[in-house]
Parts: sequence; C-alpha cells; structure tokens
Amino acid sequence: MENITICVGRQLGSGGRVIAKQLADIFGCKFYDKELLNLAAKESGFSEKFFEQNDEHKGFFRSLFHLHVPHVSDVNFYKSDISEEGLFQFQSDAIQKAADEGSCVFVGRCADYVLRNRSDVVNIFITADLDWRIQQVRNRHQCTEEEARKIIHHAESSRASYYNYYTGKRWGDAASYDLCVNSSLLGLEATAQYIADFIRQRLSRPADEAPAAAEETAETK
Repeated sequence: MENITICVGRQLGSGGRVIAKQLADIFGCKFYDKELLNLAAKESGFSEKFFEQNDEHKGFFRSLFHLHVPHVSDVNFYKSDISEEGLFQFQSDAIQKAADEGSCVFVGRCADYVLRNRSDVVNIFITADLDWRIQQVRNRHQCTEEEARKIIHHAESSRASYYNYYTGKRWGDAASYDLCVNSSLLGLEATAQYIADFIRQRLSRPADEAPAAAEETAETK
C-alpha cells in the first residue's frame, strides 16, 4: 500500500475523531480534521476563522454579511463570486491537494465524495449507541442528559444537511461507505484496530475483485 486515503464520517459522541487519529498513527498518515480549514483558507484567501464559523453547516450563507471585513484577507470580499458552493469548492480543492501529496486521514467534510474517483480511498462511518454517545457529550460539555441530546440533534442535523446536499447521498447510510462500525461495542482502541485490519485487506485487493468472487460463489451453488 504505497498510498492510503481514509475518510471517516462520524456521529457526534461516537469517538470518530479519536479513532480517525489512531488510524492516522497506525498507518503513518497525515491527519486532517479542522486542519482542513487552514488549508482551505490558504486556497481561498479567506481567513481560517471564517471557515470555522461555517464548518459542515449548510444554510449559513445568510450570516455571511454579518461578518466583519477582518475575516477576509487578500481578496476583495464584495467583488468576489463567493457562495456556499464556492466555499465548498475551496475546501474540496484543499482535500484533493492534501490527498495528492501523500497518505491522509480525513474527518468528515464530504471527503469521501470529493475523493470518490480515487482508487486508494476507504470510506468509514463511526456510529455508537445513543446512550453511550450522550454520556460522551455530557462528559465533554459538563451538561445534563437533555442538553446532550439537544447538542447531538443539532450537530447531526447540520452534518446530515451539509453532506446530503453536496453529495446527493444520505449521511450515515451504509450504502455510502465501505464499512460502518459501532464503536460502543468494542471501545475506541479496539474499534480502530478492527478498522485497520479491514483497511489492510481492502487495499491489498483491487476493488473490482470482490464482485467477480461473488459471482463465482453464486455459480457454484
């Protein structure tokens, strides 16, 4: 495996980011979560803070005009053709550029869709039982169970809307990924190792071999 690209989607509180970082360590990949925002800022000329305010959120563009000029650098904001689609393209360009430069692990941000034509990509989705996710969010934010539920609902509604709009697929739908894993069953570290084993086997065999094997099995029955 000369080059590995791993795209990790995740439910809030599932530990997806932690698992993605562990996968980056296992395979010696560069890790991109919010780091992508810095790359997109460099590509676009907009400040990183601007991308942070609009991260994985569809429908934010009406808030664009409430931002102050210091959020923009090296471009004429009012004369630019910037739009939600334009910002997505800046981020997509940053993802493509990072993947071209070497092995990467990307967290969210439709990276699986952006890199859909590459042969070295494995797409993973991390889920977890709701009660487990609520507890993780409560620990992180020091909040009540009700507040944690609201945080999860709001974040996942935004992620789903963003993903569905730009990809034409359904966020979290198994058909959109190579592997979906419930991290609350094995724990974060064991889940990362499980995914790593899957990735090794998946990338050691060309993707077009699996259907042929399936046909052969069907014919022998």
